[in-house]
Order: sequence, then C-alpha cells, then structure tokens
Amino acid sequence: MPECVLIVEDDALLAMSLEQILEDAGVSHIESCATIKQAIIFLRDKRPDAVVLDVHLADGDDGYAIAELVAALKPNLPKIVFSTGSPADIPASAAKLGPILEKPYAPDELLRAIAVKPKGIIRRFLGKSG
Repeated sequence: MPECVLIVEDDALLAMSLEQILEDAGVSHIESCATIKQAIIFLRDKRPDAVVLDVHLADGDDGYAIAELVAALKPNLPKIVFSTGSPADIPASAAKLGPILEKPYAPDELLRAIAVKPKGIIRRFLGKSG
C-alpha cells in the first residue's frame, strides 16, 4: 500500500472526496495540490508513492506535464494515475505513463489503479467481505 499519495486536482470537492477514499483505505499521508506550480513545489522535496493527476487544471491544460516530470524521478518512480474527464486530451507519450480513470469513476477503480486494497468502511461500501 502506498504510504504517500499526491492528488493534483483543482476541484476542491473532488480533491476532498479522493482524500477521504484514500484515508479510509489506509493511506497515511495524502497531499493535495490545486495547481501545476503547487505540485512541482511539492515534488521538489517529496517523493510520493503515487500521484493522482487531473489533466485540466486552473493554471493550465497540460497537467499531464507533471506526469512526465514524475517519470523522471528515478529510481523511486511514483505510480501515476490520470484522473480526467477528457482522456483523449492526454498525449500518447504521457498516457503510457499510467492508467487513465475517466471522471466520474468509482472509489474501487481509484484504489485498484494505485494498488490499494480496499478495507474498512470502503470495503463494506463496495460489498467486499473480510
């Protein structure tokens, strides 16, 4: 399970919803950024295990550029997950960096995409036993 997930999303309600899903799944550190600039500042000092990335952000329609930056963070390359209403807008070179979730999507799709096994209330909500 990832310990640290960066959410790059400019819709505050959606960002809070994603945070809650990840928190309920047991992710210990979740950071949200609403702009490309904030995400880059965060990535200067931190190495998240996964990045959930909106493509169309308030400060630009090229949020996928963050994925290209993240892909350069070797050797500990974070898992990249695109979260977008416009999957066709992601250039093929960026799209190959991670799975694409088309909004709206279910919580279990997000958890599968970043390889978090649902547990607790999310697990019960999804109808999983155990």
